[in-house]
Amino acid sequence: MSKRVSVFRKEHFNSAHRLFNPAWSAEKNQAVFGLCNNENFHGHNYELIVKVTGPINPDTGYVIDLKNLSDMIKSSVIDRFDHKNLNLDTKEFAHLNPSAENIAVVIHDLLRPQLGEEYDLHIRLYETERNFVEYPVQ
Repeated sequence: MSKRVSVFRKEHFNSAHRLFNPAWSAEKNQAVFGLCNNENFHGHNYELIVKVTGPINPDTGYVIDLKNLSDMIKSSVIDRFDHKNLNLDTKEFAHLNPSAENIAVVIHDLLRPQLGEEYDLHIRLYETERNFVEYPVQ
């Protein structure tokens, strides 16, 4: 078996969202989500790091062509979420609370089918400079 190497692609997108559980009262939503429950939404400049781990292709020397990975992220994630209100403008979050955790899982699920079985995929999503999530847990 060839050695496995991880490659990373960093992208960013800007989106608005509101954290809200429609099954809860306004008071409970405010208590749990605080400022993130703003009825007029709020935005983040998300930093996305996509990690792909796999064998090095002996013909190219690549794990995966990073240009192809960049194009995949752009068409599947950036074009879908950049400068959008996640709650209102996307089908993925029409009924799913757009927390950083859920956004990371959705991004993973959008990209995973586009990669071969020989690759592992890991998502790191920074909601702010200090707050980030990873999926799957390693």
